[in-house]
Amino acid sequence: MTLFFLVLFAALVFEYINGFHDTANSIATVVSTKVLTPRQAIVWAAFWNLIGALAGTAVAKTISGGLVSPASVTMVTVLAALLGAIVWNLLTWWLGLPSSSSHALIGGLCGAALATSKGNWHVLIWSAHDSKGASAGLWPKVVLPMFSSPLIGFICGALLMWLLMICLRKVTPRIVGLIFGKAQLASAGFMGYGHGSNDAQKTMGIITLALSTGTASGAFVNLPDWLGFLRLSSSAEIPLWVKITCAITMAAGTAAGGWRIIRTMGHKMVKLQPVHGFAAETTAALVIHAASSVGVPVSTTHIISTSIMGVGATKRLSAVKWGVVERILWAWVLTLPVTALLGYGVVRLFQLFGH
Repeated sequence: MTLFFLVLFAALVFEYINGFHDTANSIATVVSTKVLTPRQAIVWAAFWNLIGALAGTAVAKTISGGLVSPASVTMVTVLAALLGAIVWNLLTWWLGLPSSSSHALIGGLCGAALATSKGNWHVLIWSAHDSKGASAGLWPKVVLPMFSSPLIGFICGALLMWLLMICLRKVTPRIVGLIFGKAQLASAGFMGYGHGSNDAQKTMGIITLALSTGTASGAFVNLPDWLGFLRLSSSAEIPLWVKITCAITMAAGTAAGGWRIIRTMGHKMVKLQPVHGFAAETTAALVIHAASSVGVPVSTTHIISTSIMGVGATKRLSAVKWGVVERILWAWVLTLPVTALLGYGVVRLFQLFGH
């Protein structure tokens, strides 16, 4: 029981860090275009993160049962996955790099499961089908979207911006600024909603995985009545208390801000006006919403970053500061392998001490 509460605490720490680490996803553009002050933008994003986090459970179910074999998961496995993701998130936040919290958690889980199973690669579910015949596993749910979703974000961001430029070619810049200064409030809210609907569910999934593990191992058999809510009758369902706790924790983390990453996303990659911010946020939110609806845990960071790049590239390719982009890409490439190694290492450390 003590180990479970340690896992729960680590999960909520991860969710809180995820909130302030990925706040930039929701508000960097609306701050850089001066449509909202940083404080106003944080409150706006936190509110929509909370609403989005309560909107569904498809992504949570993917994390809790669709990526690694349940037989390879113990409480230590889940704890190691969370610790690996937390370390990487804090490091990239300190460096001001917008890396993926999603991939950090998934990488940590895969590495920890491998260590728990003593190097048995078959515990990783690469490709499968769920009870409804839909594709499941790491390849269709993680690896393929890791490459396709940023590309879609870039292309769609550029296309939307190009269409807006055609439609607005006879409108004065002052009027365009006024129109999209207001419209960006809606797009920033939509982006916050999308972020909550995808990212908050990942922690819901990892807590449900821990609950499922505890129930299956008999750890919760002798619980007092007031702790009976920890037992799962079905690991396919996400308990209501898990949804509410994760939603509130992410919103609180979002409210804490994340200024290092906001500066990178909103100012260093490309100079934005309200119309560009609207195009980038709308594109990213639509892609994220589509992924959430089918249970794909995409990186909101990757998608908004490439949407901003796509929008910026419509000005001219040199408008995008490619040196900054290169640093971001390195963080993307390294996230999965580094967190997998961290998760693996933490489990091995626990094993050395007899756990």
